Amino acid sequence: MFPKVISFGDFFLPTYGLLVALGFLAGIAIVTRLARREGLDVERITNLAVYCALAGLAGAKVLMFVMDFDFYWRNPGNIFSADTLLSAGVYYGGFLGALGFAWIYMKRQGLPWLKTADIFAPGVALGHAIGRLGCFAAGCCWGSLCDRPWAVTFTDPGAHALTGVPLGIPLHPAQLYESAATALVAVWLYRRSLKSHRPGLILGQYLVLYSIARFFIEFLRHHEQSFPLAVLPLTWTQWIALGLAAAGTALLARRP
Repeated sequence: MFPKVISFGDFFLPTYGLLVALGFLAGIAIVTRLARREGLDVERITNLAVYCALAGLAGAKVLMFVMDFDFYWRNPGNIFSADTLLSAGVYYGGFLGALGFAWIYMKRQGLPWLKTADIFAPGVALGHAIGRLGCFAAGCCWGSLCDRPWAVTFTDPGAHALTGVPLGIPLHPAQLYESAATALVAVWLYRRSLKSHRPGLILGQYLVLYSIARFFIEFLRHHEQSFPLAVLPLTWTQWIALGLAAAGTALLARRP
């Protein structure tokens, strides 16, 4: 596709990084707007967003190491390689890392936990939707073999060198599936946020809706890892999605 925006010799601006940055800014815009509407301290909310982004990057890398433990155990030098540093990691690791940090920060800053999480949910979904477009441009997180008319075929050697995406093979555009699904979730959550709701409702809906979408999209993605059980051979990501969907359901079922 289009993995590099600009190249100067060995230096290049990755399309993925640019779109992730744009997604972060778009998400911040939504979050700060909702924060003002809910009467929350915008400066503290903005600081929280920045800190969560950093915690999310760390969490995404940690879960990537866990899921590829055998590889990194055999090749420990790759932990600090350029490929690892440029890799986005695993989204759910980033989400859980950011969520854990957010809970600590909000507790120390006196921010209402569920109310604050509610205003972040639409922004997170929007930023994620834009970031997945970056995945598509770079070729990472590619789909499984596809014989449908909308299959995509990567041909850029640069994308293969950066992400390992196979060239000349029709694949499911799994990145676009997730981007579209997450964008719809973002629109739904934002519109619901503008209406009266009890604390935790928006976060609960995000956890349920995104997890359901991700669970099914995982069947159309290429995977090197799995976490099989005797009856249900699912991927690590699908098990995490089921757990977060259950947590979201509990939030939706709780009494006001």
